[in-house]
Formats: sequence, C-alpha cells, structure tokens
Amino acid sequence: MDYKRHLVTAALPYANGPVHIGHLAGCYLPADIYVRYQRAQKRDVKFICGSDEHGVPITIRAMREGVTPQDVVDKYNTIIKDSFAGMGISFDIYSRTSNKIHQETSQAFFKKLYDDGAFEERESEQYYDAEKDVFLADRYIIGTCPNCANPNAYGDQCEKCGSTLSPEQLIEPRSALSNSPLVKKATTHWYFPLNKYEDFLKEWIVEGKKDEWKSNVYGQCKSWLDSGLQPRAMTRDSSWGVPVPLPGAKGKVLYVWFDAPIGYISATKELTAQWSDYWCKEDTKLVHFIGKDNIVFHCIIFPAMLKAHGGFVLPENVPANEFLNIEGEKVSTSRNWAVWVDEYIKDFPDQQDALRYVLCANAPESKDNDFTWKDFQDRVNNELSAVLGNFENRAFVLMHKLCKGRVPALHADEINDMDKALMADIRDAKTKVENAIESYKFREGLAEVIDLARKGNKYLQDNAPWSLAKTPELQEANQKRIDICMHLCLQLTANLAILLNPFLPFTAGKMCKKMKVVERMLEWENAGRIDLLKVNYPLLPPELLFRKIEDEEVATQVQKLQDNLKKATQAIVENSTAAAVKAEQETPLAAPKATITFDDFAKIDLRVGTILKAEKVEKADKLLKLEVDMGTEVRTIVSGIAMHFSPEEIIGKQVSVVANLAPRKMRGIESNGMILMAQNADGKLIFVSPLATADNGSEVK
Repeated sequence: MDYKRHLVTAALPYANGPVHIGHLAGCYLPADIYVRYQRAQKRDVKFICGSDEHGVPITIRAMREGVTPQDVVDKYNTIIKDSFAGMGISFDIYSRTSNKIHQETSQAFFKKLYDDGAFEERESEQYYDAEKDVFLADRYIIGTCPNCANPNAYGDQCEKCGSTLSPEQLIEPRSALSNSPLVKKATTHWYFPLNKYEDFLKEWIVEGKKDEWKSNVYGQCKSWLDSGLQPRAMTRDSSWGVPVPLPGAKGKVLYVWFDAPIGYISATKELTAQWSDYWCKEDTKLVHFIGKDNIVFHCIIFPAMLKAHGGFVLPENVPANEFLNIEGEKVSTSRNWAVWVDEYIKDFPDQQDALRYVLCANAPESKDNDFTWKDFQDRVNNELSAVLGNFENRAFVLMHKLCKGRVPALHADEINDMDKALMADIRDAKTKVENAIESYKFREGLAEVIDLARKGNKYLQDNAPWSLAKTPELQEANQKRIDICMHLCLQLTANLAILLNPFLPFTAGKMCKKMKVVERMLEWENAGRIDLLKVNYPLLPPELLFRKIEDEEVATQVQKLQDNLKKATQAIVENSTAAAVKAEQETPLAAPKATITFDDFAKIDLRVGTILKAEKVEKADKLLKLEVDMGTEVRTIVSGIAMHFSPEEIIGKQVSVVANLAPRKMRGIESNGMILMAQNADGKLIFVSPLATADNGSEVK
C-alpha cells in the first residue's frame, strides 16, 4: 500500500526510574533510526512517546522513598526525557500520561466502550487491608517466600531469590502498607472480553501478518491465540491513575495497560490538531516499536480495544526486539545491575554515537544479546574508529596534502574499472541500506554502511595516491590519477554521511560541518550520487571523528557495575532485616510459637522416600519437580532447591518426607509432601536423609 503518512510510537517508559541501555537497544534506538530515515525520505512522519506515569510501580517507588506518586513521576520524567535527548532520540513529542489531555482522552475511550456495551461487569474477591481501607495490588502484599523463606517477599515476586509468585503462594501474607493481616473482600470491576475478538485477531494476525511480522512477535501472538483468550479486567482499585468515568466508581482507576497505549493517541492530540489524520485514515502506516515483554499488549489487547472502539487504524507492524543482558547477566533494577543512560552521558560526554553504534551493531533483533564493556571497546576501536573513522580521516588528510585542500576534478574520461566498481558500490549501498531499514533490519543496514567504508579503505590502499606523489615530478605526472582517486573518496565520504545519518546523527552532523555543506545534503535522494561535493570546493582540515576507548575506562565501568550490585544487595538485606524486625515488633503473627507436646509432634507423618525423577519447573528458577517413591505410591513433590542441586545429582537419593502435609499447588503443579532440609552456616541446603538405607515408606521416628 502507498502510505501517505507514517505514525511511529515507542513504548512509554515507566516514570519510576531512569532508562538503561537495554531500553535503548530494545525499542528507542531502532525507532529513532527508522524515523530519521523516513524524514530523510521527506515523508510525513510523526514520532510519538511519553512517560507512563500510572500503575503500581509508581506507587511502590513513592512508598519506598516516602514521597507522593506525583513527586516520583516529576523526578523521573525529567531524567528520562533528558536521557533520550542526550542520546539523540528525536521524538516529535515526549508527553506524559498525567497530562489533562490524556485523562480526557482515555476516559472518553473507556466511556465509548462502556456505552456500547463492550465491558462485562464482574464482582470478585480481592485482598483488602482493613486498617488502611484499601484493596491491595500484588505488590502491596508481602509475606514469607515459600521457596527461600524470605519473610518480605512481594505478592508477585521474591526479590531475594527471584521467584515469580502470586499472593496465594505467600506464607502468612500481610499488607505492605500497614503490616496487618489480610482479608478478602468483594469488589466490582469492568472486564474487556478479549475472547469475543479471537476470530478478528486470528484473521488479522495469523492469516494476515505471518509473512510480515518478525517471527518472535508472530510466534508469541499465535501462542496466546492458540491458548484461548479470556476476559481481562480494565479497572483497578487505587487512588493513583485515571479515574473510571462512571457513577459509583469512586476509588477505581483505569488499568494501566488500558490507559497507557491510549497515551499514544493523547500525545498525538497534544502534538497536532490533525491528530485524527494519523490515527483514523487508512493511508496511515502505524508502527509500534517495543520490547518483547510488551508484545501481547500491543498486538492483542490494544488492537482489540481499537477494534471495539472503531474508527482507528491498526498497527501495520510491531518490530519488537528481544532483551539485552549486561556482562552475561539479566538487567536487574532492584540489584542495580544496569548501565543507566544518564550516567553514560556523564561518563562519556560527546560519545553518544559510540553507544548508538554498539547497541545497533549488537542489537537483540532476533534473540537476547549481551552487552559487555570489552565488546563496547572493541567495536568502537576496531570498527567505528579503525574502519569508518580511519577512511574519512585518510581522505581528508590526503586531500589537503595532495589536492591543496580542495575537491579535485574527476577527469571522467580517464576513470578505470576500479573507479567504476567503487561508484557501483556507492549506488548499491544506498539500495542495501534502504531495504534493510524498510524491513526493520537495522543491524544489517548499519553493517552495510561500515562495509562501504571498508571498501573505501581498500580502494584507497589499492590506488595508494601517496606513492604516486613521492616526488614533485612524480606527483605532476600522476596528478590526474591522484585527483580521480581523491575525488571518489570524498564523494564516498559524503555518501557515508547520508547513509550514517539515521544511525549516527551526531557523526553525520560533524561530517557535514567538515565538508562545509548544509545538512540538507543528508536527504535520502542524494545518496548514491558522486557529484555531492563540487570541484574546487575547499574543505576544512582533518579532525578525528572518533576517539578510542581506553582500558582504564572499561575497567572503571566494570568496577562500577560490581560496586552498584554490592550496594544494592546490601540494601536489600538491610531492608529485609529491618522489615523482619518491624514485623516481629508489630505483628502478633510473628510471636514465638507455643511449645508443643509429644502428641502434637506425633501428628506429623515422616516417611523415607527415594527420588526417581527430578526436573526444573518452567519459569521458576528455584523449583524442582520431584517424583518420589514412597513405597506404596509415587508422589509428586515440588521443592525450592533448584539453586542448590541439579536434577541429575539427586536422582536415586533417599530423603525424609513430611507425608501428611495438605496438598498445595505451586506453579500449577500439585505438591503432595515436603522434603526435609537442613541449612549450614554458608546457606547451603543439605538433605535430612536416613543414616543407612531404609525401605521406601519406612516411618521416621
């Protein structure tokens, strides 16, 4: 389809902390490359983003810092916005979901769906803090982790062992707000029936996008659709967020994943009075740039919302990237294991394009990739500087030395096959880079630009104009050949600036300044030409485009990561200890347990069993699923020991089992028993096993 306009969105970052380089690599840098290319093509394009300022992470941060949610979003919105600007991410608008226009837009969207009967009103029981008189989201619920015994695990995750949890799994759950025990109370919410849009989504995605969308995006969407969609609550009980615009809905706000994507629409409204042209006309190409954790929301939930509302275009593509790890480990904001963009800008001033280059060259386009400071150094020094920077600098040095600082003539009647091959390479590079960007293969596009510079280096080496000018007499005799070589090298330099501009805009600007040309030359239609720099035009003296990254800088950054991790880990331990003390002081549940009698102990049925099979539980780093021979039966027992034992090393091991423990579901698996373990001074778990081999099912007394 011949699109008249392009609307490009980048995922709205949560304003509860700074952005790190994983965010940049995931969606913001790819989106910026794509938009800068569209602008160079002189197409009508709008680039939309803004801070997502609602949701539980905001209120959690406010609670931890002892400030209001508004204080939190005001602080981090500024940091995030400045970080993007510092890295050259060229949004047309960077808005906020706390703006009035967003509240009005999202409420109107909700009300339209409500009036059309699109919602299902349901009553359900949710955890409630009677002391604070509020319903609690999962992150407001704390208790003892069933896997590592951390007494202050959250209702959705244990930050000590990393396990994903639900509030029902916590032992003795309590409110994070008041430390009070929890009760369940009925509450009403409005559910969006995604199941009613399955046929539409299957036709649109499964049949229509299979050959257009990236395999990771298509695969995740198809998996969701194959599993069957369920109604999803679009409101929450909270005091922070967009109020539900219905009578009797006091204390209820829009679910953050309902109002956040509508933020794209409200930001466009804020940007231009012609916003509806970009959102409602079929000749608009809408592209969402996101990370893989947001695929379902942008490809299934938001399109279903747009379909239910009516009158909006659907995304033509959602080119989501995978995750970027740091030094071999997953990014963890709680452990401060991240390279923060605002800190990079301070530590490496004027080196924005060095990071842009590495993040694009190593982009996690199809699988998770790893960022290391050593790789950063190698790529900058050995590729960006040694290939691209080296060619550009040699061309300027030799032009000033052999051509009096001016663009020499081409002497078209004396060009040879080597010259013609280079001119063809220049023309072909434009097509290759263009095709790569249009198909969202930005890593491939950047590689083509570097390859063109590499070809320029080879052409310069093969021609060796310095050898043709070893003496004044020799130079005079070979001046035409020198002129042709240097003319083509300078025209190649101009083309490199055009092709680089979407990827490395700061570098392209420097190159234009050195060539004394206006940045209008960077328009895409000029790529592939060999007449961009006029004959006899004076150019500025050579100046290095890039500096090398030193070993000391790399060592400093690696040490900084380790120091941050150490401090964050210590803080987690201290907070857990303080919270445990507070819980013991304030909560009757934490009082010492009463002395039991022998009869009480006799109620526990301890039996010997042998582990027949062991395997890791999917998406649960700490859990192993065990098949245990109990003599008269084989039981399934889920045990939180995966960090201490591999499945292979415990098969055949005899263990002591609490055999009469009530069954309990963990990760959807019913566990029928508990393995007894001891813990040594180093925190290592040890099996409490019979001293001698015993028959399976034997009673432990």
